[in-house]
Amino acid sequence: MKAIITVVGHDTVGIISRVSAVLAARGVNILDITQSVLGDIFAMVMYVDIGSCTIPFTDLVDENEALGREIGVVIHTMHEDIFNSMHRI
Repeated sequence: MKAIITVVGHDTVGIISRVSAVLAARGVNILDITQSVLGDIFAMVMYVDIGSCTIPFTDLVDENEALGREIGVVIHTMHEDIFNSMHRI
C-alpha cells in the first residue's frame, strides 16, 4: 500500500528531517521525494510505502497533521487509492 504526503509552509531548517523521523518511527518507507523552495515557501511531495506502518493509517494522518501544526507547515497524507480515484476521468 502506498500514500502521497504533501508538505507546504514557510521554509525553516529541519522540515524534511522531522517529517522523515516520524515516518521512520512508524515503519513507513519513503520511495520517492521531491522538494523545492519558492521564495520563502517550502513545498515537498513524498511517495511512501505504508505496507509496514505500525499504526492505523488514520492515526498516521493525525500524527502528520499534528507535526505540521507543531513545525508551522500543512501536512496532508492521502492514501494512494483515494489519490488515484480523484485523478481518473
